[in-house]
Parts: sequence; C-alpha cells; structure tokens
Amino acid sequence: MVEQIKKILIVEDDEFLSSLYKELLTEEGYNVDLMKDGQTGLDAAKKGGYDLILLDIMLPKMDGLQVLKTLEESNNEKNGPIVMLTNLGQDSIVRDALKNGASGFLIKSSMTPDQVLHEVRVFLNKE
Repeated sequence: MVEQIKKILIVEDDEFLSSLYKELLTEEGYNVDLMKDGQTGLDAAKKGGYDLILLDIMLPKMDGLQVLKTLEESNNEKNGPIVMLTNLGQDSIVRDALKNGASGFLIKSSMTPDQVLHEVRVFLNKE
C-alpha cells in the first residue's frame, strides 16, 4: 500500500521564514502550499484537504486568530490539526487560540529547523 503524501498549508507573511519552512518540509517529502496573508490562507483552508495547517498569528488582511475562529465556526472537518506560529510569548493569545480549536503552537524565534520538523511529525501523527 502506497502512503499518501501529507499536505501542509503554511500561512506566514515573513518571507524568510515561509521560504525556510516550505523548503524544509518539501525536502522531507511533504506537499506544501504557502499563503502570505490571513484572507488567502482562510480561502485555501476552506477548500480543505490539508493534513496540517501552520498558521501565523500576526498576518496582514486577517490575523491568525480570526482565521482560526472562522474555520472553527464553519466546522473545520476538511483539514487536520491547526498549529499556531508565533513570536509572541503572550499566554492570553495562546490560551485564546487553544480555546478556539488550535491543536498547539510553535514559538518561531526559539525553534531550530530540526525542531520544527520534529513538531510537524508529532502533529501529523496525532490523527
């Protein structure tokens, strides 16, 4: 039986980080879509088919918490877990995200590429 390639949506406006994550995950064999603002990220996520969504909190057009809440209100059953990406160490924002359906969060500034890969594998295997 052939294992299906996992599909990941990254919603991140930081050019350097989004390119780094896309390259890192693509080299690992994942199919990666990249969106640079909350609205296009939401539109892509609504179509479904993602095994994992990495969603930045601070985004242009619509912030990550708004995207998360909109997806949860529309029953985000078309996608796998949503993991918030943040540089913010603010507990209230993280609690709000977890309360609204996020499966977890990654603090971008404190993670090496290897740690990001490890966390992605953990979240993908939780299904």
